Amino acid sequence: MTARTASPALVLPEDAQNALLIGRLWDVETSGPRVVAVRGADVFDLQHVAGTVSELLERPDPAADVPSAMTMARWNTADVLEASLSQDTSRPHLLAPVDLQVIKACGVTFVDSMIERVIEERCGGDAGRAAEMRDLVGRALGGSIGDVRPGSPEAAEAKRVLIAEGLWSQYLEVGIGPDPEVFTKAPALSSVGLGAGIGIPSFSSWNNPEPELVLIATSTGRVVGATLGNDVNLRDVEGRSALLLGKAKDNNASSALGPLIRLFDDSFTLETLRQEEILLRVEGVDGYQLEGRNTVARISRPFEELVAATFGKHHQYPDGFALFTGTPFAPTQDRDVPGQGFTHRMGDAVTIRSRHLGALVNTVGAAEELPEWRFGLQQLFRYLAAQEQATAAVN
Repeated sequence: MTARTASPALVLPEDAQNALLIGRLWDVETSGPRVVAVRGADVFDLQHVAGTVSELLERPDPAADVPSAMTMARWNTADVLEASLSQDTSRPHLLAPVDLQVIKACGVTFVDSMIERVIEERCGGDAGRAAEMRDLVGRALGGSIGDVRPGSPEAAEAKRVLIAEGLWSQYLEVGIGPDPEVFTKAPALSSVGLGAGIGIPSFSSWNNPEPELVLIATSTGRVVGATLGNDVNLRDVEGRSALLLGKAKDNNASSALGPLIRLFDDSFTLETLRQEEILLRVEGVDGYQLEGRNTVARISRPFEELVAATFGKHHQYPDGFALFTGTPFAPTQDRDVPGQGFTHRMGDAVTIRSRHLGALVNTVGAAEELPEWRFGLQQLFRYLAAQEQATAAVN
């Protein structure tokens, strides 16, 4: 399934009829974002309940409130999904399903990606040295490090041995050390949603998608749902220096979320997500195909540890936060030059899909040429104020 061929029905979770799905929709009639819920053939306007997704999720029991708020079916689900996938902004279409939440991300939470980060560092961002470094690091580390619990005495011993071998890395520190890597991926309101272009800046020549499970948390740190995300990654930039993480991770359209947030209820919980399989498919306009898999059960740190490292006495998020939980996927399959592995080309269609969360479909474009991020907090507040005035005038 690609942005060019995706069926709207395949975008929703397999058990969509039982899922509590909320998100954001651009309403062309009012020229602004609406909080919505999706059920069957209908998309319901929830703006009378909450002006933002953040506000909705701060309610004591949003999973109970959303069904009772589905009283105003304004749009057709298939029409909205089709407009989103075709990037037809003249029609109602989905946006990233979060708004005021800060977009946070955890890195190096899977052994596979940890080893690839070490390789990037050893290569200094030079893709041409990847195969050589992969062989060297693989022979040095072997397979035993995959069983090491981060922060454990065994991890401390592994660190001692690797330092002695001259192979210690900052990525191994956050991969098996006591503290996970947590960084700010994107500003509030800057993420793109279903069907939108995802951006690769012109200064990068070695990059890849990162299919991830994204937890949605409230201002109290309570996880109330989840969505899918693409933590677009510039391997050459971060490989030059970890201090370039911001340049590698936060660019125009470099954070994609969607298609919708699935709220927790009796049939869908945090326990469900611990076994989620997230599938990736990249299809190039040249016929190239790449597939990958993120098996969440292989994560090296539990969700609770990642959330606690993000939120607590040390850091608060008054409007909640979305937390990318990491990926084991770092593609090594050669696309062009043997030994240089995978990198994106313009026009690549990227599909990230899971059974319980649906499919996030995007197309790769040049970050400098994709639509600029223009709708920020000031515009949102003006829109909400105008909507309140319009409602007061009617009443």
